Amino acid sequence: MQSFEYANPSTVQEAVALLSPHWGHTDVLAGGTDLVSLMKDYLHTPRRVVNIKNIKELGGISKTAEGIRIGSIVTLDELARSSEVPKSLSDAAAGVPSPQIRHMGTVGGDLCQRPRCWYYRQGMGLLAMQDGKPLVPDGENRYHAIFGEGPAYFVSASSLGPALIALNAKVKLVSTKGGRELPVAKFFVAPKDEAAREIAMHPDEILTEIIVPATPVKSATYEVRQKEALDWPLAVAAVALEMNGNTVKAARIVLGHVAPTPVEGTAAAKALVGKSITAATAEAAGKAAVAGAKPLSQNAYKVTLAQVAVKRALLEAVKKV
Repeated sequence: MQSFEYANPSTVQEAVALLSPHWGHTDVLAGGTDLVSLMKDYLHTPRRVVNIKNIKELGGISKTAEGIRIGSIVTLDELARSSEVPKSLSDAAAGVPSPQIRHMGTVGGDLCQRPRCWYYRQGMGLLAMQDGKPLVPDGENRYHAIFGEGPAYFVSASSLGPALIALNAKVKLVSTKGGRELPVAKFFVAPKDEAAREIAMHPDEILTEIIVPATPVKSATYEVRQKEALDWPLAVAAVALEMNGNTVKAARIVLGHVAPTPVEGTAAAKALVGKSITAATAEAAGKAAVAGAKPLSQNAYKVTLAQVAVKRALLEAVKKV
């Protein structure tokens, strides 16, 4: 690990004043479950690390006029145990199998973590290119994207992203220039070159909070993992349903761990409107959600897993399992 300057601000204003307008100069430390490993592997070599764990205004879960406010340094364990947040969100946090990561990892950190792609983690770059050619399509790609056509083939690592998008949540970002809000659906981006990032946050900004609208919905998150121990999901589906009695008034279906960003199944969600959720309609929605998938040479199995995840998430949301 390279030596660095360590800053420990007590307010958001102090923290953002310590950040750089250029990626790589400074890094924000919250739970540290991702950043420390990146620094140990020399994937991140910041000149300064800004610890935000002691900024009290970044904590807490509360109800506001906008909806449910979740501070960015709220831990995954706090979120999993909260009775104030929608079930899909608490389930997504509880789905992280490691107690250590749940107790240390934060909501903001989960959204901002770097890809788990082994090409990237082994120092081959975000897009894993060699001599101008991507390594992933013809390489070891069994855990990579089944949506999109590159140049990025990694999958978004966020556990909370799909649920937050399904719930129409937004994030608040703050810099020395002021604050701005962004839908979580637009927070994740697919980079086109090595200089880009996977999130729409600027290097001089801090994610301060997430706002989940108070719209009453039935929601659920369903994850498919290879093993129950510490492991990353192979496919995730998060759903949110506005109901009119037993029929769907509006729906959102979001797939995770299948593309560089969470993928919305817009057509599949629209097809549910006016229908009740049954095993048959849930299965049809699952098939529709993966209709645009383009698996690589070793990961076609993920199409089936994503389809099943949608079906089970829908049935779980209406308690028909």
